[in-house]
Amino acid sequence: MSLEKLVSKYIGSAEHVFGKIAVSEVCINVDVDELQEVLKHAEDYLNDAKYYRDKGQFEVSLASVAYCEGLLDALRLLGAVKFEWLARKTRRSEK
Repeated sequence: MSLEKLVSKYIGSAEHVFGKIAVSEVCINVDVDELQEVLKHAEDYLNDAKYYRDKGQFEVSLASVAYCEGLLDALRLLGAVKFEWLARKTRRSEK
């Protein structure tokens, strides 16, 4: 798979998460305002990834979307948000 296709795949997966993400009602560890700030940073990294992809700077785009995914995963591991990555859903449905 080319770097350009890989970047587009990861961007699509992150966009899917932002369309389906749910903030947990019970999360003792994370303040709601801080949660929203981290989600904003993740979304900013996603927008950076799209910008750099469109400029043909795929390495920078991949790094940006990886930061986005890392922030989202961290929030999920803390129990602050609920979502499932698109690739994991696809693999499950193929079984």
